[in-house]
Amino acid sequence: MSVKAKISNSTIRNLKPSDKRLNDTDISGFHARITESGKIKYYLFYRHNGKQVNYLLGADGQITPAQARDLAKNKSAEITKGVDVQAVKKEAKEQVKLSKLSTLSAFVEQKYEPWLETRNAKTAKRAILNLKAAFPKFLNLQLSEITAWELEKWRSEQKANGLKPASINRRINTLKGCLSRAVEWEVIQGHDLNKVKALKVDNSKVRFLDKNEEQRLREALQSRDAKIKEQRLSANKFRHDRDYDLLTDLSSQSFADYLEPIVLLGLNTGMRRGEILTLEWQNVDLTNKNLTVISENAKSGKTRHIPLNNEAYDALTRWKLDSGSSGAVFKGQDGNPLLEIRKSWATVLDMAKIENFRFHDLRHHFASRLVMASVDLNTVRELLGHSDLTMTLRYAHLAPEHKAAAVNLIG
Repeated sequence: MSVKAKISNSTIRNLKPSDKRLNDTDISGFHARITESGKIKYYLFYRHNGKQVNYLLGADGQITPAQARDLAKNKSAEITKGVDVQAVKKEAKEQVKLSKLSTLSAFVEQKYEPWLETRNAKTAKRAILNLKAAFPKFLNLQLSEITAWELEKWRSEQKANGLKPASINRRINTLKGCLSRAVEWEVIQGHDLNKVKALKVDNSKVRFLDKNEEQRLREALQSRDAKIKEQRLSANKFRHDRDYDLLTDLSSQSFADYLEPIVLLGLNTGMRRGEILTLEWQNVDLTNKNLTVISENAKSGKTRHIPLNNEAYDALTRWKLDSGSSGAVFKGQDGNPLLEIRKSWATVLDMAKIENFRFHDLRHHFASRLVMASVDLNTVRELLGHSDLTMTLRYAHLAPEHKAAAVNLIG
């Protein structure tokens, strides 16, 4: 049952849990509440636009009764002037909360990365790693300090270091997307990064392998495979002589590991690296010799079906016997889907003495071979998963016989 008395040191000391509440006799709405465990808190009750509000002034022990009284007087004066002190307090809390997210690093880790994971958990981690790797100097900056001018300076440095325009544009777009979310979620009021216009990119140049390079690549893959198997045999002999547990025998397998079947699949399907690494056996139909790139894993967001030629079919068939037939087609040693193949890919390129060639260029190689074999561009577009012919037209110059036939029509 509540009691009435002036809130002071003596009345607070005498307050019992059975009293539940002590209403101050001097200041309207000022009161103290006591829990069954004896904890006391000070409040100020008021009405704002007909709404009842109970404003927490503080807990006994953290503030004294006299301090609570002074605070109640000040807040009562503000309320008289029409201020909703509870709303002001809430806004202040939000500002404190937002201030903790005000650096790029904090915002990315606490808000942006968790949001990305809800959209695509498979690519979120990689996207955040790429963002942090691209902009290490920005991580400790306040979001408001990341301006168009700072980004222009960053871009100039990257150009001077030889980073290609397409790569620069891609990284800038990632940062723009991150800060746009910060604006949408009201962490910052806005940003001016849209003033940084994309660099012009020449997509007409296509890097593909000539016959000698392709032969060297295939030989390097087979040589690497044989070396891994030899090393495993040597390791098992060492372990056998010392009564250690033996490692899996690779000599009976078609492939020592994932790299050769991945590259063969890239050469013969034009799939993107991400599409290959996220491929699951349930989407591979060896009976009808085709596979499906599902919409979630396609850059275009659209499902497409790719027929398997003899080499791709053979590689997947043999790899299935080596690795099993469930879950991801390509797994790491921990049994989880592969995320990266950069080191092994770089090793085989070095063995093959091939320069200036990315894994993505296998896709260009696939398309180039099709065009040079007189496959029409629309079919190439469908196999690559391009939404229109614009991107596919970069391969048109590889079909000179089509141009020759065209001009001969009027010759």
